Amino acid sequence: MSVLGIDIGGSGIKGNLVEVATGALLAERHKIDTPQPSTPDAVAGVVAEMVRHFDHHGVVGCTFPAIVRRGVTWSAANVDASWVGTDADALFEQRTGLSFHVFNDADAAAVAEMEFGAGRGRAGVVLVLTFGTGIGSGLFVDGVLVPNTELGHSHFEGHAPVERWAAAKVRRQEDLTWEEWARRVDQLLIHFDRVFSPDLFILGGGVSRKWASWGHVLTTAVETLPAQLENEAGIVGAAVAAARAG
Repeated sequence: MSVLGIDIGGSGIKGNLVEVATGALLAERHKIDTPQPSTPDAVAGVVAEMVRHFDHHGVVGCTFPAIVRRGVTWSAANVDASWVGTDADALFEQRTGLSFHVFNDADAAAVAEMEFGAGRGRAGVVLVLTFGTGIGSGLFVDGVLVPNTELGHSHFEGHAPVERWAAAKVRRQEDLTWEEWARRVDQLLIHFDRVFSPDLFILGGGVSRKWASWGHVLTTAVETLPAQLENEAGIVGAAVAAARAG
């Protein structure tokens, strides 16, 4: 089954057709700059353009950088504040005539990692963290997602939110070495271990490609693995989650 996956970010909107049974990408990824200001109407126009680009006529899965409950966006971390309270499912369906399912971006990426990546077949409590501009999180209990955890916005030892202290962006901003930054990540993992008692941490984002530079610094007693799907995780996860939603 082919589903169009769209990954909406603060700077870019990416899309591709996904074979949801295998996670395989069926075309060349297409990317369009996120309009500024990124109002609902402007973003919906880009989403409609993405649908036309792939000449898609079926269900669409879409990520969004916000808390998403039943298709309604309830925060706006990196997009226009007018998104708060917007029924994104209904908006995109109105603009395209297709069935849409919108999900929190980190949740969608984590779904892909659990389905086809480092978390495949893993039971128990699994916490997927993505390190980039911020810190995204996806929490699973025996393969079932606990949505909208948004752990990057939590507070830890005076850091509020914690993503301003330990996101990958911070490493570059503060000119930290990989080891210096990894020690911050390690403290965060130890904290999350105390709170959630996970069986597995999966660490993603672009930093997963540099695992050899910093993975050895981590001291947490919890099994910790780098993510495998990297930048395609959001697209794949959105498509898979939409196929399950029907």
